[in-house]
Amino acid sequence: MGYFDAASAVPLHPVAHQALLASLDEGWADPARLHREGRKARMLLDAAREAAAEAVGCRADEVVFTTSGTRAVHTGVAGASAGRRRVGRHLIVSAVEHSSVLHSAEAFEEDGGTVTRVPVDRAGRVDPSGYAAALRPDTALACLQSANHEVGTVQPVAEVAEVCRAAGVPLLVDAAQSLGWGPVEGAWSLLAASAHKWGGPSGTGLLVVRKGVRFAARGPVDERESGRAPGFENIPAIVAAVASLRAVRAEAAQEAARLRELTERIRTRVPQLVPDVEVVGDAERRLPGIVTFSCLYVDGEALLHELDRAGFSVSSGSSCTSSTLTPSHVLRAMGVLSEGNVRVSLPMGTAEEDVERFLELLPGVVAGVREKLGAPAAPATAVREEELVVDSLGKRCPIPVIELAKVIGQVPVGGRVRVLSDDEAARLDIPAWCEMRGQEYVGEEPAERGTAYLVRRVS
Repeated sequence: MGYFDAASAVPLHPVAHQALLASLDEGWADPARLHREGRKARMLLDAAREAAAEAVGCRADEVVFTTSGTRAVHTGVAGASAGRRRVGRHLIVSAVEHSSVLHSAEAFEEDGGTVTRVPVDRAGRVDPSGYAAALRPDTALACLQSANHEVGTVQPVAEVAEVCRAAGVPLLVDAAQSLGWGPVEGAWSLLAASAHKWGGPSGTGLLVVRKGVRFAARGPVDERESGRAPGFENIPAIVAAVASLRAVRAEAAQEAARLRELTERIRTRVPQLVPDVEVVGDAERRLPGIVTFSCLYVDGEALLHELDRAGFSVSSGSSCTSSTLTPSHVLRAMGVLSEGNVRVSLPMGTAEEDVERFLELLPGVVAGVREKLGAPAAPATAVREEELVVDSLGKRCPIPVIELAKVIGQVPVGGRVRVLSDDEAARLDIPAWCEMRGQEYVGEEPAERGTAYLVRRVS
């Protein structure tokens, strides 16, 4: 089996497994108690905190263990913004943050705050100047991921942190995807991460709050974890999480080089093997194991099911796999093709032969899905009318784009196709199709039902 979904979660690392079993016998007691059993538990917890601090590059008393990476983000955003409430109620995030950050931003808005969402380029990368322009006198906090979870693009955290530091604004970094590969550079103020991303137990996260950062914990608090993560610490899980972090860090440099070669192989060969594919994400500033591409005329859910049947576990940001029928907010912010989207994220230790088998299998799988959907094998050439109307109302991706591709050859060069659609994905996928196929996307206009997307044939 080829498990290629490491960006979501990876199996428990052998070192984590051993540490978990060992600490179950020693770390069950209350570390706040002074008796023998409590002292043993406290020693394990303190040692884990010291090791985590070393891996992150901070002080031990700045580390808080939480019940998940999501909880770390929510606690960090709420606490830092509340701590600076006198400064103002303005929050800055990037448009491609993990949902945990965006959900925190939504809650911040519902509580009366304002949020600026900094756009990204077509590779999914923010420009530090975007954060500089977004800063205001009432900015309480800025957030930026260290690397994107869907396309692998590494963000300029150090540059953004310097911009924020100069303005006196703390920066919270979501380091869930990158911490297993190395510490986050720059003068960031808060950091959140999740153990199941690097082979630790799920339900374990960490939050780092640098000394000097104003922080006011929200909700009920107790004496544990500096009052920032109430509840009894899961010491065996914490010990296992930190042990696995140290273990993967020891392998990181060698594995990064090997996985970069494998993902570059996928980035290069997929467009050669499969027609009408867009590889997305920054080609160079990227995490070692993630590569993402989108296939025209493909139902993302059908593609994932077929790959799963063939023994490959991948994920997708395609609207075709979503119950909301809207494309991934990351792909939408980047302005790239969303239909038939596949994210391959290789875990450490991925065998080269598994990647080769995936590349051998993929063209046939994509062709089979396209054939079932009636995708065009070649563009039509007969010229009939100056403008054609394609009624795709009630049809979901990738059908509107397939129907557009079938008729574009039926208008003369300079002629237009008007695609009627009520599928939100069409707003992203039709312009992306035009860019891939060398046609002109004219724009959109309201229709009696849904939206009319206008495409001019130029070749």
